[in-house]
Amino acid sequence: MTVNTVLGPVPADELGVVAVHEALLSVLPGAEHAYDITLDRAEIFATLAAKLTAFRTAGGRTIVDSTGMFHGRDLPLYEALSRATGVHIVASTGLGPEEMLGGYFLTPQTNPPTPWPASKFADLFAREVTEGMVVPRVERRAAAGLVSTAATSTGMTATDESLLRGAARAALATGVPLSLRFGGDLDVVLDEKLPPDRVIVGDLDRRDAAPAVPPPTSTALAPTSTALAPTSTALAPTSTALAPAAVARRGAYVALDHVGLNDDDRYLTDRERANLVADLVRAGHGDRILLSANAIGVAKGHPAYDMPYDYVLSTFVPYLKTQGLGDDDVRRLIVDNPRDLLTQR
Repeated sequence: MTVNTVLGPVPADELGVVAVHEALLSVLPGAEHAYDITLDRAEIFATLAAKLTAFRTAGGRTIVDSTGMFHGRDLPLYEALSRATGVHIVASTGLGPEEMLGGYFLTPQTNPPTPWPASKFADLFAREVTEGMVVPRVERRAAAGLVSTAATSTGMTATDESLLRGAARAALATGVPLSLRFGGDLDVVLDEKLPPDRVIVGDLDRRDAAPAVPPPTSTALAPTSTALAPTSTALAPTSTALAPAAVARRGAYVALDHVGLNDDDRYLTDRERANLVADLVRAGHGDRILLSANAIGVAKGHPAYDMPYDYVLSTFVPYLKTQGLGDDDVRRLIVDNPRDLLTQR
């Protein structure tokens, strides 16, 4: 029972508290070639080491970098950071959506022209798990611990569908989980016979995925663990957050992965997120919830998002406890669920 990290497989029980959807070095593809972009590796290392050390000091143990291929993934850097800070780093393979692909993946390879077939994407991603992730033009290094992909937000394209099907096949063949964003078609990856408990659906704290719910009240969320004991009942009628519950009922993981984002009208606030978590736990879906901040340690070519990696652990978890979640509930969200998900099968 192991999980792939940049320093090699580690026992799943050693993961501890996991930040399951974050970014370390995030580079908009191509930005590294821009005249106004500076990639000072010593500066980047110092910035990320400080943030990872703060996460470790707060009780965190594992960071999952979900950026996939070609978005700044730097394996030698991540290896050095893991050794220096003692934080396990799980890196990912994967691509998407279509608009973020390089020309190589969009160049017609058949006559008549067709998108890259799912089988080619599957082979590309699977080899990064079985043979090691690619350091461009140099070598392969540690194995990926996750396949990450996304579909176009305005509607799935033919290339997006190939990406999703290829990612699902790679996850099924290698035993690592698959992460996709809200808007990506869960039906497509499940059609590839990937078990739903190997799938994370992220962005489920967006308002168009989980409409705003009323804030907790002292009646609904009495501060005791028994008030939130899992039951088989449906979501409380005060909640209109149907999409996350529907995903959980199908057996996939629900990622509320913008914790700490309270000033963007597209997303729930933390107060609303807490209410959504409580609703899902009450409905018996506590074993399908994942929490993360979508923090970006260092951003190049796009706006920074300087959220501490320990925000969920240091700020949101204490708030959840005031709303009625007990220690066992919280441990399930930030330790047990990500461990079960990331364990290679």
